[in-house]
Order: sequence, then structure tokens, then C-alpha cells
Amino acid sequence: MAAYLLGIDVGTGGSKALLIDETGHVAAAVTTEYPLHTPKPLWSEQNPHDWYDATVKSIRAVLAEANASGDDVVGMGLTGQMHGLVLLDEHGDVLRPAILWNDQRTAAQCDEIHQRVGLERVLAITGKPALTGFTASKVLWVREQERDVFDRAAHLLLPKDYVRYRLTGELKSDVADASGTMLFDVGARRWSDEMIEALDVPRAWLPEVTESPVVSATLSTEAASATGLPGGLPVVAGAGDQAAEAVGCGIVGPGQVSVTIGTSGVVFAAMERYAPPLENGLHAYCHAIPDQWHVMGVMLSAGGSLRWYRDELGREETAQAQQAERDPYEILLEDAAHAPPGCEGLVFLPYLAGERTPYADPHARGAFVGLTLRHTKAHLTRAVVEGVTFGLLDCLNLARRAGLRFETVRISGGGARSLFWRQLLADVFQCRVATVNVTQGAAYGAALLAGVGGGLFPNVAAACHDTIRESTIAQPTLAEPVYRELHRVYRGLYQSLKPRFVELAETAAE
Repeated sequence: MAAYLLGIDVGTGGSKALLIDETGHVAAAVTTEYPLHTPKPLWSEQNPHDWYDATVKSIRAVLAEANASGDDVVGMGLTGQMHGLVLLDEHGDVLRPAILWNDQRTAAQCDEIHQRVGLERVLAITGKPALTGFTASKVLWVREQERDVFDRAAHLLLPKDYVRYRLTGELKSDVADASGTMLFDVGARRWSDEMIEALDVPRAWLPEVTESPVVSATLSTEAASATGLPGGLPVVAGAGDQAAEAVGCGIVGPGQVSVTIGTSGVVFAAMERYAPPLENGLHAYCHAIPDQWHVMGVMLSAGGSLRWYRDELGREETAQAQQAERDPYEILLEDAAHAPPGCEGLVFLPYLAGERTPYADPHARGAFVGLTLRHTKAHLTRAVVEGVTFGLLDCLNLARRAGLRFETVRISGGGARSLFWRQLLADVFQCRVATVNVTQGAAYGAALLAGVGGGLFPNVAAACHDTIRESTIAQPTLAEPVYRELHRVYRGLYQSLKPRFVELAETAAE
């Protein structure tokens, strides 16, 4: 009888269910999408019930696609979008839509956190400054703006942990995901009494945390009936999507760096010791590997910028793709490859949702700069991809300046599927860029964590060693001087436009 591991990724765009066998081979993967709501400019919310319903659909669909029985599944791992705020009442009912990682409404609350605790102390405890995307500032916002919701709240969960609650009835989390809340002592790998007390967050709201490969719950009878999985199925703690993505790329030790191009763009570097990157712009977290940490830089709209471009300006390509049964991104990027490097002086700033790294600026805005009558749609598309790549380079350069040394960057996410974009990354980064033999990212990492928790692998490093290897390689070419100069201009444009971004934000708020 086949034995499968199930990885669940509760992402911003949908809930993915992934089945792998004991050798790490992917048997099937299914994603069920759900909507993202923006009730006001720069707000970002989702309905937690949508996450659970989509997860159930994806699990049933992936079992059918793999022609597998639920009884063939021996373990489940959870991952998902980080930082989201889910508030439940004493009965476990959702009190309001979840406020997501890319929501920008809490700038004033971030300032309040720094005033209450002190910036240096915040950095030392949590490994990062208080930014709008993180969970703690959302709690303060709800207390100030929706007091009735705050007063009825009894539990605080992160997105994947809400799905765990619905699947198992347990209120649990893991150290990797919890370390992105601003309520966690990242060095000590536990909730921070100092942060909790300073911000007046009820300690009883917070779930128990464990290390990522630990079995934290088992599937309930009700969820077993809904999903087709066996009751009592072990569910490991799992990890936030970035730590799980790193496991799914084999980033498990010093000198290993990855770049993920999903909705956001993430540069991730593993570390053996906790060292908060004070004033550096990078952020420190617990890794999904016990007794390891990582730093990462995050740009808020990487693949999200290209998705916006596809949805608003690529409708013709989308129609062509539907007729030809192709991916519209393939058509767009094929066209972009015909434009010259540097787009003949056209630059795109990818700050469509504000920015986190290297600029903690919720007021930042996207822009095309340098348009002329000569520019075509191919130039526009290539400029979007180059602008996102420059933003990732900003994050990567912070890691270099922090003393991290690496020769190869492993890439994953939707952008990694494009040969054109892989070569562009190598040219801009000026280093070797590699993909790996598995492309399911965070869901794959979650499944490997389930295998460790179930004893199929002795530890996370062994699980990655047994299943993950590099596949395609891109080496930098002679295009680098063009990109070096354009990147200089790109960085200068942000500094020049920063005051105007504030004015535009104020205008939009009126």
C-alpha cells in the first residue's frame, strides 16, 4: 500500500493540497482559489471560512487526482501566508475578516509599538521593527477602531493555524510562523512576556507553540468526514510559508540563500545563531528547523506586480492563452524577451502595495518612469519584470552587506518557471541562479515536515538531502553593466519620489 504525506499551503491566492510519496515524488497537487478583498485603499482582507472550505475541496481533489485513498495518507503538514490576524470569540467563531500580511492600515500603531517598547528593544526581542504587515499592529488597530470586536475576542490565530483549528479543534502554532507576529521572543523561541505586557495583548489569546516538525494535533472525526482523510491523522505544527518554502528548496544551513517570487518576493538566508540585524533592513525569524534561525528581506509586490499587469494590461494575452490552452504569463514574457535589456530607459517601481524591504514605507507607490513614444508593450512588460528583479537585488545586497556569503541563489515560485526571468535574475544578481527538482515550494516543505514528524526522515536536513537537488542553472552574462546603471537610477527614483508618495497617500485618503 502506498504511503503519502500531505502538505497544505493556505496562501493568499488559494489553498493548495500536495501529495508526495515516501521518496519525495509528487503524486498530485491541487489549488482551490478564493477572493481577496480590498474594502479601502491599501487594505487587504480575506474570509477565514474561505480558507477552510478551499482546503477541504483541495484535499478531496488531490486524493482523486492521485487515485489515492485517504487511508494512504500517513501525515499532514501545514503552511500558509504569514502575519494575518484571525480573531475568534470564546466559541471559536470568526469575529471579522482576517487582516492580511500586505495590509497597510496600521502605520500609526507601528509607531505606538516603538514608543511603548523602544525601537532597540523591539529589534532585540523580535528581530525586526514593527511594520504594517505584522500581526501586533493589527491587534492594536482593532482595539482602537473596532472595540466591540476586540472586547469579544478570545483567541488569536494565524491563517494556517485557523485551518488547523477547523481540522483538529486544536489552537496551536509553530515557532517559525509565530516569530512573525511581533509578540514572539525570536532568540528564545517562545512568546515574549515583555512585548505582550507592553502592548496589553491578553496572554490567553495566544496559542501554544511547538517546533515545526512536531506533531501538534490529530484530525478530528468531523474533518475526516469532510476531507476523506482518516480520523486521528497526525498533523505537524508546520511553518509559515517562507520557512516552509525554504525547506522545500533545501535551504537548511549557513551559506544557503533562496529567492521566492510569489505574490511577494522574498530573499531568505539560513543561520545557525540568532543575530537580530539591527537597522539593516533584514528581519530575523525562527527557522522551521529546530535550533536554527533565518533572516529575510521581503518586497510586498513581486509576482503580484506582474499579476496586476496581466489582469489590467494583459487581457489580450490572457484571451490568447485561453484559446491556445497556455499560461498567459508565458505569452507576456515571450514578448518581453524581445525588448532590450534596460528597456531603453524605462523603469518600473513595483511598490503597488507599499514596501517592506529595503524601504519600510506603506506610502510607496508603483510607477512607470521614462516612457517615450518609442516604448511598446514589450518594453512595459520587461520593465515590470526588471523592476521586480531590482527590488529583489536590494534585498540580496542587504544580505551581502550583513556579511552573508553565498555563490548560488536557489529560486522558486512562479517566476522561476520562466527561462527568461531566470537569466535576468542571474544577470542582475551577478551570481549563479539555480532551480531545484521540486517546484511545489511551501507545500512541499510542509509535507517534508510531516515526514519528519512521522519518523520517515530523521530530521529536516536529511529529508531535504534525500529529496531535493538542483536542476536548471543560469550563469550571469555580459548584460550586467546595463543593469548596474539602471539599478542606480531605480534606487534614486524612490528617494526622489518619496515625498510625492506621501502627498498621494494623503490625497487618496481624503
